[in-house]
Amino acid sequence: MKTPRQRPAAQDAGGREAVVLALGEQLSALLSASRALTIETSAEFHPDVPSAAFHIARWLHAFGPAKASRIAEGVAMDRSATSRLISKLVELELAEVKPDPLDGRGVVVSLSRRGKSAISRAVHRKGDALHARIEQWSDAEVKQLASLLRRFNGLPEEGGA
Repeated sequence: MKTPRQRPAAQDAGGREAVVLALGEQLSALLSASRALTIETSAEFHPDVPSAAFHIARWLHAFGPAKASRIAEGVAMDRSATSRLISKLVELELAEVKPDPLDGRGVVVSLSRRGKSAISRAVHRKGDALHARIEQWSDAEVKQLASLLRRFNGLPEEGGA
């Protein structure tokens, strides 16, 4: 049975609450900025693609070709919405659907050459935006933020178990 982590004795409940509230405000600002950048880069990816379809394209870029059901699971969308968005990507020649070589009844979705090029530009655009925000930071500060976010996200330390 896990026991709750003990806070250092010097922290009072009121001070802790204020710090947690400030953290929540900063996380909200980060998520809002991230959503805004995603919408912006989605429009750069293709002006006729909804941001949810861009999310699918980013997933395909990261994980490679997959069945629509696996994509739906990976992006946490229902299958019918995923199917409609994939159809839009195919219609715009950003994705392609081919028979599944392991199961002739199924199909595998992948980014087309045009889709790979467009998603690569969009991913670089997001990377440029991140670099612009941290260009004045030291490597130690960037490393500290990454470590704290990894811990916040419940992931093991880099190089750890």
